[in-house]
Amino acid sequence: MSETARLTVDGKTFELPIVVGSEGERAIDISRLRRQTGLVTLDPGFVNTANCRSAITFVDGERGVLRYRGIPVEQLAEHSTFVETTYLLINGRLPTQEQLNQFSVLLNDHSMVHEDMRAFFEHYPRSAHPMGILSSMVNALRAFYPKIPERSQEEEINITVTRLLSKVRTMAAMSYKIFRGHRVVLPRHDLTYAANFLNMMFDSPVRPYIIDEEAVTALNIFWILHADHEQNCSTSAVRLVGSARVNLYAAISAGICALWGPLHGGANQAVVEMLNQIHEAGGDLEPFLARARDRNDPFRLMGFGHRVYKTYDPRGRIMKEVCHRILGKITRKDPLLEIAQRLEEVALKDPYFIDHNLYPNIDFYSGILLRALGIPLNMFTVMFAIGRLPGWISQWKESFEDPDWKISRPRQIYVGPQKQDYVPMKDR
Repeated sequence: MSETARLTVDGKTFELPIVVGSEGERAIDISRLRRQTGLVTLDPGFVNTANCRSAITFVDGERGVLRYRGIPVEQLAEHSTFVETTYLLINGRLPTQEQLNQFSVLLNDHSMVHEDMRAFFEHYPRSAHPMGILSSMVNALRAFYPKIPERSQEEEINITVTRLLSKVRTMAAMSYKIFRGHRVVLPRHDLTYAANFLNMMFDSPVRPYIIDEEAVTALNIFWILHADHEQNCSTSAVRLVGSARVNLYAAISAGICALWGPLHGGANQAVVEMLNQIHEAGGDLEPFLARARDRNDPFRLMGFGHRVYKTYDPRGRIMKEVCHRILGKITRKDPLLEIAQRLEEVALKDPYFIDHNLYPNIDFYSGILLRALGIPLNMFTVMFAIGRLPGWISQWKESFEDPDWKISRPRQIYVGPQKQDYVPMKDR
């Protein structure tokens, strides 16, 4: 007999099923609560509400665990590539060598962007944020690559997935080049996914880009660590919009908009902005540390602590090692990177930060890493979006194939005025 929870309301007792996940997580199934009791639940921010069953990503914030399809993210960061991890997330299994080769070829074949889309980029206001541009361009892809009736639904989804994964990377680099007023660099068939992106970003006729394998590895790991993170804000947005059975482009566009926010994808950019603020104030850390310790001061150190992880962010540990490897190779003097290293050293020893689990998280190290790689500040969130793309796609796909699918339609508790009559203009 399955386990149940009992809810007593007005002297009546109702039994609610308890659902158990494969890692022992337990949830009370309230899907029939309103039908049985006339009640709904109130849960601002959905912090206690599971909106789906998912077999993609497992997060345990108390133990600092993150796994994709059951595989620890530490193993993927050490042994895998972003393309292989993408295949794993979307298809539910690691590819054979032949499958990986075919997938890589498809990504290469679809990496070019329709020439007419360049006009869209060139006519965007120069002040436009790259995330706004990227969201619009992803939505526009549907018009440039419409659904072909002769294709089966499975074929259409597969080609759309491949298009998004390959073209978003190209569009991101293209937008940067056009913003700088430089010649657009096209993708090369002989370069890997990450190497191609770096080449499209930094190659120029006057200074050809020399592929740095250490940088390529670092970017692969950066994207792997950002590939999925359970039901976060942007992933939930993709699932919610996708539940209306919109096309995949529109759902991904919604995810990009959600990621744009400073409390989600913009956190790594906020880290560098904070470091710049410290630098402009003379580089003294103590005033900022004192403000961070003051509960009455709204200021907080960006890149420290995490809403989910109550211990060290497992991605932060990996990113720290990658970040320090890249920093060790840099010969140019960068005051912000120096401040970051001092801040990390102080925070890891400070009793206040240790007692409150305010460890440096992935955003702290990824912000430093992206700066060290030469990625401009306004592209930081775009880099996050490229990494999160396979997670959004896999979550949309899982939702699309869910036999228990329902269009998302949250309830509310109305607290406005009760019925009142319309007052004519002359009597107001």
